[in-house]
Amino acid sequence: MPSRFHALAAVIFVFIASLVLEWVFKAHWVTWPLILTSGALSLVGIIDVTQTKQAIRRNYPILAHFRFFFEYIRPEIRQYFIESDHEAAPFSRADRSLVYQRAKRDSDKRPFGTQLDVYEAGYEWINHSIAPVEHESNDFRITIGQGDKAYSASIFNISAMSFGALSANAIRALNRGAKDGGFAHDTGEGSISKYHREHGGDLIWELGSGYFGCRTADGKFDPVRFKEQAQDPQVKMVELKLSQGAKPGHGGVLPGPKVTAEIAETRGVQVGVDCVSPAKHSVFSTPIEMLEFIAQMRELSGGKPAGMKLAIGHPWEFFAIAKAMVKSGITPDFIVVDGSEGGTGAAPVEFTDHVGVPLREALLLVHNTLVGIGLRDRVKIGASGKLVSAFDIARTMAMGADWCNSARGFMFAVGCIQAQTCHTGNCPTGVTTQDPIRQRALVVPDKATRVTSFHKSTMHALGELIAAAGLRHPSELKPEHIIRRISTTEVTSLATLYKFIKPGELLDNQSSHRVFAYYWERASAESFALVK
Repeated sequence: MPSRFHALAAVIFVFIASLVLEWVFKAHWVTWPLILTSGALSLVGIIDVTQTKQAIRRNYPILAHFRFFFEYIRPEIRQYFIESDHEAAPFSRADRSLVYQRAKRDSDKRPFGTQLDVYEAGYEWINHSIAPVEHESNDFRITIGQGDKAYSASIFNISAMSFGALSANAIRALNRGAKDGGFAHDTGEGSISKYHREHGGDLIWELGSGYFGCRTADGKFDPVRFKEQAQDPQVKMVELKLSQGAKPGHGGVLPGPKVTAEIAETRGVQVGVDCVSPAKHSVFSTPIEMLEFIAQMRELSGGKPAGMKLAIGHPWEFFAIAKAMVKSGITPDFIVVDGSEGGTGAAPVEFTDHVGVPLREALLLVHNTLVGIGLRDRVKIGASGKLVSAFDIARTMAMGADWCNSARGFMFAVGCIQAQTCHTGNCPTGVTTQDPIRQRALVVPDKATRVTSFHKSTMHALGELIAAAGLRHPSELKPEHIIRRISTTEVTSLATLYKFIKPGELLDNQSSHRVFAYYWERASAESFALVK
């Protein structure tokens, strides 16, 4: 029996033993207090295990109530006993609370005004209009791709998280929530599992360097298998993963003991053998070859939108990709920019903290580059990296994104409490574990409803924000709509804080932007290396 059930087992044992003692010795003054106390606790524990609303109670009967007690007497005691133990937690308590409220359809209203220091450098806001507008719908969408296979996507979707990193029940809940809410679910590089298919929610199939789900026995890309998977009607877009924000340029290994039969079947690998995601792709080695591979993905999928996801590193490497677009005439339908603040189940500390470009700077580089080569209208941009609130989405779209993805937000919606045990297999809420007993705590119908509610409430909040700004659609957001305080006495808009280049500017090699001026001419469509 798992140790987390020992408390329930103990009180049931005491209850039964007390009944026996009462029957044998009739020592009422001793046995009846034990019978009443242990009986009540046994009943609480049984209810905990059988209820379907709270995963913590299902996995930690009786013991979970201590956590709820500290939450009840918040904020002072809760902050002292809980928050102080998680000073390194990668997400603020306010943002986690916002997700929980919206997922559970609780009120997200707050009394007594802002709790932020509006005079602290870095504080941001969106200016409102004296002539706000009204919206009939908050179902904001964009069109990605061309022709009859173009995808009408929500501007807020589930970011890439693989089966294996997440439990089967977490995948089920996310996909059912996406289906009910009309938004997309990115598979992550772990391929399309049977759990992704159960509820039929829209999928973005991410293809990483391991080519999971479409690989040969020796780990190479298998176009026949890719075509079979990609032409499934449930797959709406195909995405080539070059890198991820949490550990760009690192690759990864799922140790053999963790490669279960289900994971092996999904990824096309052997049970019990180390599952390797190389740090780079084997199917291409130059920018032009990479674009040709994306074009092949589009063709094999039957014309569905094909694009790529990457964390920005050396700027000249993305410039090389841009030059390859111009030279070859091949463009991806979309590019997803993953900021270095993006998360993962486990990554080396140095990679988590000090490798890769943060989202804002990375997004601006990609947006500016596409504008500068005159292709911004042909390539949609997605963005991911700690995006949860409606304001996060508004600010990111104002800086050039067409849509946003969120991983952490939707993880919180399915029950993640940020215990930071993802890499141990001991997730207390069943979100990031393959333990069948632990993951049974995550009840799919309940958590799927929360996923849908979180998306719907966030879109509603975004609709209210842009309506107050006098806009009809989030795509109308521009850098001048977002204001940032840069000191106690000075504020400025993002339009003046950041450098935005003009359409076609890079084609003439006339950019005054220092990064483009220095690196653009030294980038080559034939190589990712910097030209000497």
